[in-house]
Amino acid sequence: MPPRGVKTGTKRARQYEHIKDSLRSQGKSEGTAEEIAARTVNKERARSGEASAPSKLSKEDISSGRRGGLRSHRQGPRGRTRDQLYEEARKRNIRGRSKMTKIELERALGGRS
Repeated sequence: MPPRGVKTGTKRARQYEHIKDSLRSQGKSEGTAEEIAARTVNKERARSGEASAPSKLSKEDISSGRRGGLRSHRQGPRGRTRDQLYEEARKRNIRGRSKMTKIELERALGGRS
């Protein structure tokens, strides 16, 4: 079942089913496949202006398809982006966060999380 706000028979509903089926064929559980598909569709909706209240990160981060290709199968450090860490620091009201690097934000948030 597609995420709320996505009507049956629309492009986003088909996209959701395609992503979910692809993940299931890769061996992911039903619940995990549904969650990843819903998150991907919601992000694409936000990026294209279809969502009613998209987050800043959803609009400015690179697309889900491109990000997956860039961040998989590589040797470098992984994890959340600096912007994602910054948003978490903002929610926790950590002082000096705007001048922190990604590594400093990770340390301030208590290591990799």
